[in-house]
Amino acid sequence: MIDAPTLFAIVLMAGVTYLTRIGGYVVLRNRVLSVRATAVMEAAPGCVLISVIAPAFVSRNPADLLALAITLVAATRLSMLPTVVIGVASAGLLRHLIG
Repeated sequence: MIDAPTLFAIVLMAGVTYLTRIGGYVVLRNRVLSVRATAVMEAAPGCVLISVIAPAFVSRNPADLLALAITLVAATRLSMLPTVVIGVASAGLLRHLIG
């Protein structure tokens, strides 16, 4: 069972990620954006997600490090959805097997 502080952190991270997606569009809704500005607006949510997973790079848990490596390889070959599925599945399986 998930404890309340963890659930609260997950909900807050999801909210911040969503706000970064729509926030800029709401603020800039009456302006015509250049191609470059549009690219920046599309990259912002990815930057937030990277900041969420960045601590995994300094983990001492071998299961997490191996799952991270598998996910990085998948990200170089596949689109976002299969990469996320592979990342979650490998993390869960390796944590179960390695501990």
